[in-house]
Amino acid sequence: MATKIRLQRGGHKGYAVYRIVAADARAPRDGRFIEKLGMYNPNTNPATVMLNFDRALYWLEVGAQPTDTVRTILSREGVLMMKHLRGGVKKGAFDEAAAQAKFEAWKADKEKGLDAVRQNEQKTKKDLAAKRLEEEKKLNEVLAKKVAEKKAAAVAEEAEAAAEEASVAAEEAPAVEEAPVAEETPQEAPAADEPAAEEAPAEEA
Repeated sequence: MATKIRLQRGGHKGYAVYRIVAADARAPRDGRFIEKLGMYNPNTNPATVMLNFDRALYWLEVGAQPTDTVRTILSREGVLMMKHLRGGVKKGAFDEAAAQAKFEAWKADKEKGLDAVRQNEQKTKKDLAAKRLEEEKKLNEVLAKKVAEKKAAAVAEEAEAAAEEASVAAEEAPAVEEAPVAEETPQEAPAADEPAAEEAPAEEA
């Protein structure tokens, strides 16, 4: 039975996560598999890989053929490197201890490279966050300036309208004329020396 080590899609729409599986080459891509070897998430930077190292190495040694993508993953995780070193041990080029030392040195170099990638990613995120914060501050300043100008214009319009209303009211109000003070004409008192009017004599019957 021809065996392949390949990816089996999971996750959801827009966020694909893959299982790394050993499966019959004739089985559908997302169909039955023989053994699950790990997980691969390409949505992170660097991509996240959880791999059963020993089982992946076992399947390679028994002749399972990885797909191109899986070969890249196994190479990055050191499975292909270990297979190569174990082949050298079998041929007598070096012993098991030397092979393990070479693998550890390779792994240390790889970790340094991954640390550099992670630090660069964190720095990029911080720089982007700082840039967004600065842009947001500038936008808030512009908005605050516009609001202040709008309020000042509204106050000026209100003051102008109030002044205009006061001016119109002053023009429409009738002028109040003062009534002339009537001069009092003193009445002449009867002279005290004048004799009282004589009564007319009664007519004789």
